[in-house]
Amino acid sequence: MLLTAALDDRAGPGKIASRIGLSAEAHIFDRDSNLLEQVLPAHQASPLACLLVDEAQFLTPEQVWQLSVLADAYNLPVMCYGLRTDFQGKLFPGSAELLAIADVLREIRTICHCGRKATMVIRQSADGTILTDGVQIEIGGNDKYVSLCRKHWKDATGNA
Repeated sequence: MLLTAALDDRAGPGKIASRIGLSAEAHIFDRDSNLLEQVLPAHQASPLACLLVDEAQFLTPEQVWQLSVLADAYNLPVMCYGLRTDFQGKLFPGSAELLAIADVLREIRTICHCGRKATMVIRQSADGTILTDGVQIEIGGNDKYVSLCRKHWKDATGNA
């Protein structure tokens, strides 16, 4: 079963899409979704092989704990994919909770323009100006966000 955040509808509502053109239909969640109530009936009707959650940074801490119930009490493998930090270098609440309680963490590497591992993102305006203030959540792709290593993120944002 696939889940994705209702907030991110760049590929269309309830759709997960990759940069290379792969896509799939997904169930959506928002801040008010009870993931146990959403997933458990499907799992009990026909056991799911796994639950994949895209845009997991948008989970609430409570939803992360709901996913842990699915994993622990119902033996449903749960895999979450998302960003760790925002453009200001702050953890998303969902990411923080996942980092705290996940059984296994595997990082998908992104590379900075210098060749180092990119661990940070900057947000830029349409004219390329680096933004350092604003709301934590603003949906966008390569047009709005650039992945950088910590050194180049600090250089770009003035966070030395």
